[in-house]
Amino acid sequence: MGAGQSMGNRQRQTLYTPAERARRDATVWTLVQGILAPLQFLAFAVSLCLVINFLLNGVGLAAATISVVIKTSLLYAIMVTGAIWEKVVFGRYLFAPAFFWEDVVSMLVMALHTAYVVMWLAGWGTPAEQMCVALAAYASYVVNALQFLLKFQVAKKMSASEFRASPTVLGAQGALES
Repeated sequence: MGAGQSMGNRQRQTLYTPAERARRDATVWTLVQGILAPLQFLAFAVSLCLVINFLLNGVGLAAATISVVIKTSLLYAIMVTGAIWEKVVFGRYLFAPAFFWEDVVSMLVMALHTAYVVMWLAGWGTPAEQMCVALAAYASYVVNALQFLLKFQVAKKMSASEFRASPTVLGAQGALES
């Protein structure tokens, strides 16, 4: 970064520096995140249906409970591996400037999922109250997932515009046009 350039300006300009992009592309943790994210979303979608079914119809408590525990386990896996990914790419386990707000919301997501598990294990609240906490956790998960999707969409657009603006690409494009 140049003198006087803030991290906020850097983030608006590009999500990754060239060195960070190279580390992101080289680490196995990027693939791990790419596998865990859709698995977690699938577990969320199934679990959401089971939780809502229980809350509306009063049946399927065991299935709903198991599904929330599976979803929470996947969340923990993606958070741990995501922290390792962030360390490899950005040099810190959490709250790297490029993903600061996503990490802040992720902490809320973790807290709510953990609250559900604690309530379930301790027998605190009724099953319906526990499932309402699960729904709150799921709502925060949706917000967090949208944050990441929007961030990656912006990064993809930036990468595409950087590719188009590259002198090598422009030279090749000019050669093709002549």
